[in-house]
Amino acid sequence: MHAWNVSLTHIDTEIMESSTQSPTQSFSITHQWDGSSIDHAPIKVSLLRDPQDTSCLLLETEAPFFNNPGRPQGEPGLPYDGLWEYEVVEAFFLGDGEKYLEVELCPHGQHLVLLLNGVRKFYKTKLALDFQATINTDEGTWKGRAKIPLEYLPPGVKKFNAYAIHGSEDDRTYEALYHVPKGQYANPDFHRLEYFRDIDFTGLVSSNIASKLWDNAI
Repeated sequence: MHAWNVSLTHIDTEIMESSTQSPTQSFSITHQWDGSSIDHAPIKVSLLRDPQDTSCLLLETEAPFFNNPGRPQGEPGLPYDGLWEYEVVEAFFLGDGEKYLEVELCPHGQHLVLLLNGVRKFYKTKLALDFQATINTDEGTWKGRAKIPLEYLPPGVKKFNAYAIHGSEDDRTYEALYHVPKGQYANPDFHRLEYFRDIDFTGLVSSNIASKLWDNAI
């Protein structure tokens, strides 16, 4: 237990310092995908400007640790295909022409970064990401921090949504920052882009840099 506590204290200090020195936008996921209430502490997602690296945007999350499903087989720190089948927090960044970035973070350290050109149309997959996660088993929580290269952001990025998934089989739970109207859909779908909302990136990124990663996206 001592190793977890030492590591968590270190990450707490980093997050506190970055939050006080950098512009921050913080969000709390308080509903399930269809507007139903949740039965646990809200999952928090924050976007911060990295004071030490202007080429990146910091994505931080703080959440209950459900440990359900269990740990993916992949190595921590590397992309893991199909990560959405596990316990994850996801952030979506929507730009022009239905181009969007999807970032999935797992408490066990795996991640999945996808560029999409159109709804569910994968353009690039399993991109590299500097991501660290720490689990506090005493408190039943986990924290994560990812450094998202600005070149991953789609051109004209202006909308955002965040999601969380945990549980297994009949207890599988899907949560959304900006949920769909209650009773309108039978099943969750995180790619309903019309429910994303505007986000002000002023102060978070120095400029909306045109990325070569998106050059071939038509």
